Amino acid sequence: MTEQIKIDFEKIVKTSALTEKDVELKKKHLNKFLDTGFPSKKLENWKFSDLSQIIKKNIGELSFYNDYSISNELDTSIFVKDFEHNKIIFINGSIEKVDFTHEDHDKIEINDNFKFVNELEDSNSLLSLNNAFSNKNYKITVKKDYSLKKPLVIYHTTNNKIKSKNINPKLEFQLEQNSSLKLIDLFNDAAESNFINIFYNFDLKEGAILKNYKIDKVQNKNIRYSYNNIEQDNNSISETFILSSGSSFSKNEINCNLKGEYSSAFVNGIFSLNNEQHHEIRTIINHLVENTKSYQLIKSVLGKNSKSAYQGKIFVDSKAQKTDGYQLSKAILLDETSEFNAKPELEIYADDVKCSHGSASGSLDENSIFYLMSRGLNYQQSKELLINGFLIDVVEKITDTEIKDLIKNMIGFKE
Repeated sequence: MTEQIKIDFEKIVKTSALTEKDVELKKKHLNKFLDTGFPSKKLENWKFSDLSQIIKKNIGELSFYNDYSISNELDTSIFVKDFEHNKIIFINGSIEKVDFTHEDHDKIEINDNFKFVNELEDSNSLLSLNNAFSNKNYKITVKKDYSLKKPLVIYHTTNNKIKSKNINPKLEFQLEQNSSLKLIDLFNDAAESNFINIFYNFDLKEGAILKNYKIDKVQNKNIRYSYNNIEQDNNSISETFILSSGSSFSKNEINCNLKGEYSSAFVNGIFSLNNEQHHEIRTIINHLVENTKSYQLIKSVLGKNSKSAYQGKIFVDSKAQKTDGYQLSKAILLDETSEFNAKPELEIYADDVKCSHGSASGSLDENSIFYLMSRGLNYQQSKELLINGFLIDVVEKITDTEIKDLIKNMIGFKE
């Protein structure tokens, strides 16, 4: 892998309009990645998901060079129907379209040559890989006191022009004071056997509100890693919802720093897996000042030979008195070959706090199935009703009614 990645990096240097400083910075992060490579079970954060072996088994040799001069045809059939929205469209890792038609253009600032390089987790080799190989970096700023009139949907798509490739999308968002953004990440892959390595950074100023919904539902054979870093000032709110169901392997990481008083973070997620799928969510909520709040609820429904993992950590600094932190994960195992792993953590250095965590797993209650069948439902209908009842409270945590209804429809929940 080392020689291939160096060759691919040199191709990028030759074909991109990078300054000498840009090249040196990217080389620095390339070397960081090469020092450690893809994460394995030797790392505590990857104890349930050995990415090195997953890539080797499902992809084999990766290529890291993508020719972004190749034009990609936009497939408009992927757009969400009957739902007015703004758009950012990634095709094979390259942003092909940015469309804020519904907004006041003086309230949105788009910088398409933003020099953001993440230094957040020095030990995270995947962020180093993203820094080394990401294409053009965009920064989206929502100006002070402005709330987007319509949601922003980011379409992450691939086509048959790539296979066994690594792609590295990156976006930076800044929400100025008292602004708000509703953001839907929608994944729709036609390509197979690729490793998609996504990084987002969110900077929420005082009173800003971020609502981010990640929908990975379309079945595909790709390996996906997504890292969200969220920085929050006073009275800011972040809400993250994850539907993790489509990819062969997926890991979503949320790192949230509650740096301002009365800031709050909510993370809710659903795993719905089957047939060798392996997905994970890892969250770190850092309560760094007084009077902050976090809530996390993750539920899994696991079919034959599927595996999910949830690693959730609540950190409370010694200055963070009056913290309120809650975390719960539950799983239904539909087959004896399915597997659920949970690693809840509390690291607390303050004494005036209210924090709790819990985890539980089990199979469907056969008595409940029997009861529903006695009322006229068949076995499959009874099973689906119980599963929907198990998952619905996660979806109900979505605070935007329009997006909640959209996601219910995508999942197939019936009223």
